[in-house]
Amino acid sequence: MARGKTLVVLLLLAAGLGGFFYYDTYWLNPKREKQESAKGRIWTVEPKDVEGVTITRKSETVRLKRTADGWEMLEPLRVRADRAAVDDMVTSLATARMDREIDPNPARPADFGLAPPEAEVRLDVKGSAAPLVLRVGSKNPTGVWVYAREGDKPAVMTMSESVARDTTRPVADFRDRSVIAFDRRNLTGLDLEVGGDQMGLVADEPGKWRLVKPRALRADAEMVADFLEKLEGAKAIEFVDDAPKSLAPYGLDKPSRVTVWLGRDKDRSSRTLLVGRPVPEKKGVYVKREGEAGVLLTAEAVWTTLPKTVGALRDKTVVTYAYDKLSKVEIAHGRGGVTLEKDGTGWKLTAPEALKADSSAVTGLLWKIRDLRALGFLAETPAEAARFLSRPEVTIRLWEEGAKEPKTLLLQSSPERRGGQPAAVAAVQGEGPVVLVEGKMLADLMPGVAELRDRALLPAFDIGDIKKARVAAGDKPLVVERSGETEWKVVEPARGNTKDGRVSSLLVTLRGLKWKEIAAKGPDDGAKWGLDKPELEVTLFKDGGAELVTLLVGRTDGAITYVKLKAGPAIFAVSSKDVDDLRRARTDIPS
Repeated sequence: MARGKTLVVLLLLAAGLGGFFYYDTYWLNPKREKQESAKGRIWTVEPKDVEGVTITRKSETVRLKRTADGWEMLEPLRVRADRAAVDDMVTSLATARMDREIDPNPARPADFGLAPPEAEVRLDVKGSAAPLVLRVGSKNPTGVWVYAREGDKPAVMTMSESVARDTTRPVADFRDRSVIAFDRRNLTGLDLEVGGDQMGLVADEPGKWRLVKPRALRADAEMVADFLEKLEGAKAIEFVDDAPKSLAPYGLDKPSRVTVWLGRDKDRSSRTLLVGRPVPEKKGVYVKREGEAGVLLTAEAVWTTLPKTVGALRDKTVVTYAYDKLSKVEIAHGRGGVTLEKDGTGWKLTAPEALKADSSAVTGLLWKIRDLRALGFLAETPAEAARFLSRPEVTIRLWEEGAKEPKTLLLQSSPERRGGQPAAVAAVQGEGPVVLVEGKMLADLMPGVAELRDRALLPAFDIGDIKKARVAAGDKPLVVERSGETEWKVVEPARGNTKDGRVSSLLVTLRGLKWKEIAAKGPDDGAKWGLDKPELEVTLFKDGGAELVTLLVGRTDGAITYVKLKAGPAIFAVSSKDVDDLRRARTDIPS
C-alpha cells in the first residue's frame, strides 16, 4: 500500500514538473524574450502592425500605405513602392531605441534642430486611432546620434543616427524598381509584339514552351528562358519622366509589347511592359508599365534578348533524341561509314569491323548531332525534303530503346552561305522542317573507324588493383611495391621510400596512354623501330604477382615514339610527350 502511495506521489510530481517545463518553455520564456527585446524602445508596436507611414520633411512629404502584397506610395507620387526598402525602414523606426534623455524641457528646441524638425514621422498602427509620432532633429556634434522628440513630449533624447538616415532617404529609394513583377515559376503564357509581328507562347509545364501564334511550332526554350531571366530581374536604372508630355522621344508611342500571363483558368492574370527606344550610351532601353504614366530606363538586355521574329523564337534543334536510351547508331557517307552499338556503359564498333570504341569520341560525336542547330528554314513539310535533299551525303540513323524505327537524319551540301560561311541542308526523314546548318558539320559527321575506335594502348585497369611496378632501362630496374592504399616503397635496386604521388602519376600516365597510329600490325623487324633493344621497359603486376602488361618503348623520331606491348605483335606510334613521364620515373620516384 505504501509503495502504491509513493508511486502516485512521484507521478504527480513528474506531471507537475512537466507542466511547469511546458509553461516555462512555451509561455514564460517567449514572453521574457519579448520583454527583453522591447527594452529601450520608444514604442512597443510590432513592425507587422504598421499600416501606414508618413514622413514630412521641409521640402516634401512621403506617404506610404501597406497593401495586400506590399506597399504603395501615395505621395509625392502615386506609384508602387519597393517592399523590401519600406519594410526595412518600418522595422527600423518601429523598433527604434532611445539612447538617453538630453533635456527634459529645453528652452531652445532649435538648438537641437527641432524647431522646426528635419523630419516628422507618423506611423499608422493597426487598432490605434492616433498615429505614433517622432520628430527628428539634427545630429549631435560627433554625428553618431540624432536628437529627437516623441510625439508632443517636450523632452529631447538622442537616438541612433540610422533614424535620421531612414527619414531623409530620397523618394527614389522607396520606389519599386522592378520593371515588371512576376515569378517565372507561375508563368503560363507569353505574348510578344515586335514591329507589328505578334507571337504567342504557352508553357504546358514550367520551362517547356511552344508557339501557338502565328502558327503552332516548338519554341527555343533556351532563348525564352534567357529573355525571361533578364525580364524578371530587370530593375529601373533611372526614373526618367513621371509625367511625360509625349512618349515619342522614348520610342514608346509605337512600342514593342511584352505580356506575361500568370496562373490558369479563373486565376489567370496578365501584366504588360511597353518597350521603347534603346539608349546605347547608357547601355539601357526605355520602358513603361502599361497602366502607369512614368517612363523608366532599364538594362539593355531586356531589348537585346527579346525575341523579335518567329524565326528567332522557334526551336532550332534539328534532331531530338534521348542519349541515355540510344542503343545503336549507324552513319553512312561517301567514305564508307560505321555502325556503333551500346556495350554496357560504353560503345563498340560492329561495322565495318568489330572493335572496342572510344566512348569519349562516340559521346563527342553524339553531342555534335544533338547540338546541331538550324541557321535558316527552307521548308516546313517532309514532302518538300526531296527537293533539297535529292542526294544525301550523310545519313545518320539513331535507334532508341523500344522504338520500332530509327530516327534518320539526312545531310547534303548546299550552294547557300550563312554569315559568309558554307551551309548544308539537313532534315529528319519523314518530318519537317528542312533547314540550313553549318557546312562544316558535313565533315564533322563523317567519322571513320580510326576516329572512333578505342586508342588506349594498355588494357583497362584500376589503379588500386596494381600492387607492383617495374621500370627498367638496360640492366638498372626500379621496382616499387604498394605498402598501403596510396603508399609505395622502393624494393629495388635498394629499399627506400617514394615521393608522394609519383607512382600514382606514373600509373595515370600509363592508363591514359593512347596511340596515334599503328606503325605495323604484325610481326616486324624490331630493330627498325628501336624495339630489339628497348630504351625502356615498364611492367605492371596485379595481386599475387601476376603480370598485367609490359610496355616496351623504342625509337623516338621527333614528336613520335614507337612502342609495343610485349604480349602483342602490333607496333604503335605515340606522342613523345606522353612518354616523358615514363622516362623520368626511375629518377623521379625514389625519395
